[in-house]
Amino acid sequence: MRPHAAPRAPQRPVAAPATDPARGPGPQVPAPKEPLWRDLVGGVLRRERLAQERTLKDVAQAARISVPYLSELERGRKEASSEVLAAAAQALGLGLADLLSLGRDELARYAATRTGRGRGASPSAHHDGLCLVA
Repeated sequence: MRPHAAPRAPQRPVAAPATDPARGPGPQVPAPKEPLWRDLVGGVLRRERLAQERTLKDVAQAARISVPYLSELERGRKEASSEVLAAAAQALGLGLADLLSLGRDELARYAATRTGRGRGASPSAHHDGLCLVA
């Protein structure tokens, strides 16, 4: 005897992207999301570690944090406390201010690219009345 199958939900037809000029332009591509601080700082940590040709294990031991946790930080998957960020920075021979400054520089580059100022622009970014100068 065959088990009774649950009824399937009706499937919606998938609309093809508009390519007909009479139908208008194709679907709007959303603007890239603004990066999260944890992504920026994690990227800085990873770049600094790789530039020093050090392993996750080496830096994690020096910072007294676990290897999986450092990996999660570098990938922007975890939001670190200031104490953990300071320990990771120190393990890389940086101060917390250095780490945060490098993260700020990354954010300023993103903002410059997003506003169309690109590489030829000044290295400052304005946001809510604040001026971040690289």
